[in-house]
Amino acid sequence: MELTPSAHRDTFPRDHLPPAEQWPALLPLPPGPRYPDRLNCAAELLDRTVERFGAGRPVFRTAAGEVWTYGELRGHVDRIAHVLTSDLGVVPGNRVLLRGPTTPWLAACWLAVLKAGAVAVTVLAQQRAHELATMCEIARVGHALCDIRSVDDLVKAEVPGLRITTYGGDAPDDLLRLADGRPEPYTPVETAADDVALIAFTSGTTGRPKGCMHFHRDVLAVADTFSRHVLRPEPDDLFAGSPPLGFTFGLGGLVIFPMRAGASALLLEQAHPTQLLAAVAEHGVSVLFTAPTAYRVMLDELAAYDISSLRRCVSAGENLPGATWQAWHERTGLRIINGIGATELLHIFVSAADEAIRPGTTGVPVPGWQARVVDAMGVPVPDGEPGLLAVRGPVGCRYLADPRQLEYVRDGWNLTGDTYVREPDGYFRYVARADDMIISAGYNVPGPQVEDALLAHPDVLEAAVVGRPDELRGQIVAAYVVLRDGVERGEETAGALRDFVRSRLVPYKCPRAIVFLDALPRTPTGKLQRFRLRDPDAAAQSADGLGPSGD
Repeated sequence: MELTPSAHRDTFPRDHLPPAEQWPALLPLPPGPRYPDRLNCAAELLDRTVERFGAGRPVFRTAAGEVWTYGELRGHVDRIAHVLTSDLGVVPGNRVLLRGPTTPWLAACWLAVLKAGAVAVTVLAQQRAHELATMCEIARVGHALCDIRSVDDLVKAEVPGLRITTYGGDAPDDLLRLADGRPEPYTPVETAADDVALIAFTSGTTGRPKGCMHFHRDVLAVADTFSRHVLRPEPDDLFAGSPPLGFTFGLGGLVIFPMRAGASALLLEQAHPTQLLAAVAEHGVSVLFTAPTAYRVMLDELAAYDISSLRRCVSAGENLPGATWQAWHERTGLRIINGIGATELLHIFVSAADEAIRPGTTGVPVPGWQARVVDAMGVPVPDGEPGLLAVRGPVGCRYLADPRQLEYVRDGWNLTGDTYVREPDGYFRYVARADDMIISAGYNVPGPQVEDALLAHPDVLEAAVVGRPDELRGQIVAAYVVLRDGVERGEETAGALRDFVRSRLVPYKCPRAIVFLDALPRTPTGKLQRFRLRDPDAAAQSADGLGPSGD
């Protein structure tokens, strides 16, 4: 594939794209916008939106009641972009790391980096020094814009040659102080539509993180597929959610999608389930992005909050159990929009909304995307049979100089690592992560199916099911359970849970070991770390539980 001439003076990003023959096939967008060869996505999201809706429209709000308009945001972004290029010496193509809590200033820095033609590498405020050092090494990061509250671990990372500029402090060289004296407007760099705009690192549960390179056109493509055709936001919507901007689920849901629609977002530094409910009630949030676990936790708190402003609820990050969907719908009347996305593909590519939702399934390919279920050789399997999910669309996986590109992309398709079934009616049903299938005494047991059964029990708040090595059976089904407050941990409760699962599933899928935990191990982005539960010693460190128990 021939690329448009790049605007990057630092050619590292394009030089380290995978060879063209290792790229997935790219599909055209569904009816809607077409992108020119020269495209700067920050200018498109910000400047073009101001032209369409006016500078006085609100874009970002905070829990403290602060309101930024699109015009104010553009002023901040343009002044920061001047600092980047004039004071800090950033040139197009340089990688700039962004780190801090979810605030309007972090979003402004992200837009400024892109407007200046640089490459945004947004990381999580919770990531530690060794993780930051690894990502900086992989992406060869030379600059960082960091909230003063999150700078310690970045300093401890001791990245050679890294220039750290903090914001939110009182130092003379604070980014915001420097920006105060800069002019506006800033003329955006005329990047190519296929210049790298951002490098997003996989949240990863094991192994070396993978840097996923996405183009300027990709940033708009996820808005012009999932958001435009499934979510269908309105200009008066107020978005909010729990995922941070270092997680592409949050970047899309809290910045890209609302700005593409001329809407606004409430950016919350703390967004635990109860805090989300309070924010919805206080600020009139209409579109909510969070993970399945949060929806389940919020069910117990709903009575205390007025959430009548909500009209859209989106779930991704991990599988949404059918029991959680049903309970949320019964309590609120709202249909959660389930979806599967991937850092490699930037956002959601299989989903459904409104009357098209089939509880217990993920949905159908988002307009502009194709999906199928294949075997290990890449051959499509018949409907109703489990296999690997393969997708392709206007965005594709391009790892930064990583041989694992050959594992993720095969024959032009992106293989997400998920086991799925395509139903005869075309809906896709999640089975398990490909490495989460439990094989016990010759039987295949999908862990998420057992989790769904456990979550249907009224005493269970969270559940995770993994395979535990067993000399006789190869593996046994082990369940890690978080109980609701006041429920006694013990053999009696464990026995009741086993009986409950047996009433819903064939006996061989019933957990032979049940361990009660205070909380399940998760990544900073909320994904369950099943690998930690597969190690009985590691799991036992936080467990107050029971050992194996036979049928």
